[in-house]
Amino acid sequence: MKNQKKKVSIEDVAAQAGVSITTVSRVINHFPTVTEDNRLKVEKVVAELGFRPNVSAQRLARGHNNTMGLVMPGYPGIFYSFYAIELIRGVGHACESLKLDLIFHITDGHNPLNTSNVSGIIFADIINNRNQVESAIKEGIPAFVINHIADDININYIGVDNHAGAKIAAEYLTGLGHKKIAMITGALSTQSGLHRYEGFTEALKKKNIDLPEEYVYKGDYSRRSARIAAEQFLSSKNRPTAIFASSDDMALEVIAVIFEKGLKIPEDISVIGFDDNPAAIYGSVSLTTIRQPLFKMAEDSVRYLNAIVTGKSSSPVKIKLLPELVARESCSPPR
Repeated sequence: MKNQKKKVSIEDVAAQAGVSITTVSRVINHFPTVTEDNRLKVEKVVAELGFRPNVSAQRLARGHNNTMGLVMPGYPGIFYSFYAIELIRGVGHACESLKLDLIFHITDGHNPLNTSNVSGIIFADIINNRNQVESAIKEGIPAFVINHIADDININYIGVDNHAGAKIAAEYLTGLGHKKIAMITGALSTQSGLHRYEGFTEALKKKNIDLPEEYVYKGDYSRRSARIAAEQFLSSKNRPTAIFASSDDMALEVIAVIFEKGLKIPEDISVIGFDDNPAAIYGSVSLTTIRQPLFKMAEDSVRYLNAIVTGKSSSPVKIKLLPELVARESCSPPR
């Protein structure tokens, strides 16, 4: 079998022509900001080596690529998650209205990203895939992060102030007179899970209310973890009068367990969630929650990123949104 001829790369052309890779890229993409001498040297080497530019890369360099990438960390039940569906729906809606194509990539943080076919990338949170975010920045690909306050990275973002949201939840429950308050955290490996835990505990501490270990269950945003937590809280001799679940999905599972035990909401136990999932409205008791604008966050990220890609904006975008309380039927003063 004959050895396959090595494919000529843009690096090979740059090395033989004695110019930078950027200069080669500008020549093959017909940028006018190249000296005639460099243009002739590059064109000569391109012809000699038989270099064939990547079509997708050319489209991107010329600004003709109309495809956005959405990268989302994967987890069990992702396509049944209100959070994930809202982000996908918001990004998809904006792409449709702007006549953009969308490539969706679920990541485990280690699988490589193919960035050759996109003009910009939207990262839905940063969970075990910081290296992918930093790689996109290094490659010079316009990028945006949603649902993560990325002040430690030079990247555009729109995120919710989860710390403030959890504080609002704590102040609402304490304002009703609750002192025996339990919490089910989200995954503490995520920024949202950690910030909600910190915001809630700090707010209780300011009110001189203890949050003992038996009142904290470290969950992972799954209904399963919420069920285990609720079983533990309800079997305690010192049963809490209120429970804060770090997501509406978990709060709905807590409500189900409470009803299975023959208890009433909010007469026996108050429950508050986080998200404002529409499913929380239509159950046997409508859920009090902290609303975060997931759909708007996702939709706006596409519009901001598209403006950067098309050269209509060069200003950095760093937006921190304040969530708000939505008071319904699931909370009342303790007996």
